[in-house]
Amino acid sequence: MQPPLENESIVLVFTLSGLNETMGNRFVFFSLTALYYLLIVLCNVTIIYTVISHKRLHEPMYVFICNLCINGLFGTAGFYPKFMYDLLSQYHVISYAGCLLQIFVIYSSVLCDFSTLTVMAYDRYVAICKPLEYHSIMTNQRVREWILFCWLSPFFCMCVGVVLTSRLKLCGSIIEKLYCENWSVIKLSCFSTTVNNVIGYVVIIIYFGHAILIFCSYIHLIGKCRKSKEGKHKFIQTCVPHLLALLNVTVALLFDVLYTRYGSKNLPQDLRNFMALEFLLIPPILNPLIYGLNLTRLRKQVMRVFFKTKVEISD
Repeated sequence: MQPPLENESIVLVFTLSGLNETMGNRFVFFSLTALYYLLIVLCNVTIIYTVISHKRLHEPMYVFICNLCINGLFGTAGFYPKFMYDLLSQYHVISYAGCLLQIFVIYSSVLCDFSTLTVMAYDRYVAICKPLEYHSIMTNQRVREWILFCWLSPFFCMCVGVVLTSRLKLCGSIIEKLYCENWSVIKLSCFSTTVNNVIGYVVIIIYFGHAILIFCSYIHLIGKCRKSKEGKHKFIQTCVPHLLALLNVTVALLFDVLYTRYGSKNLPQDLRNFMALEFLLIPPILNPLIYGLNLTRLRKQVMRVFFKTKVEISD
């Protein structure tokens, strides 16, 4: 039996060192962060309320958009409140259990984004390529099944990842980021992390495979839509925003994964913080904006919510 390492200890709290070099402007950062988080909540809640409260928006595409916004609120709730607390606190620490919970919330939210965008791509494929069969394929039961898939598959993947991480014996407690990230905790392990690495890369490959599948399906849709003006209009109105959302979350997560594993520590702390936060900054605000502004029916209903005007609903 291998004797315990001298540096091995039971970690009760982690120290988040990402804010150490930026505390001189913490009140400015707190104000900007609070306003930005409020904007995220406002935009997403507006879309959710609009879709739920108007029966004419109870269609698969709008239900999936609503799910995307709910997920945006879920993921940002795992970061912004704790981050704002740290901006006002002298000590930037998080409990062991709180760290694992933050990992689960943030990264299951990112994976849920991929799952939701995948089923939205399937919905657009059916709507454009099989319009006469659309309502028989995208039934209420099918939509409920897809929504469950969007949430349960990321939850399962992250449960496996968090459980494997929780079994590691750690030789350190300093995380060089603004929030808890799975790979940053794994790197503190005293022993081999091969199993964690393999499972992590399997999950990454699966979900980036989702993105590749969507891009390939859209190449097929582009060829289909070129044949008619109506097809071009439908593609531009519903598929282009979807592609922008997909490109945004894919690039953001890919950047986070590559930077966390292979990034240089020689970069300025502020730049490293921004690069680590990109997928928590852009997608939660971009998703409700691009769909809320681009989709005519949804945009008109949002205007009715804010201005209480009677607007004719048409696509």
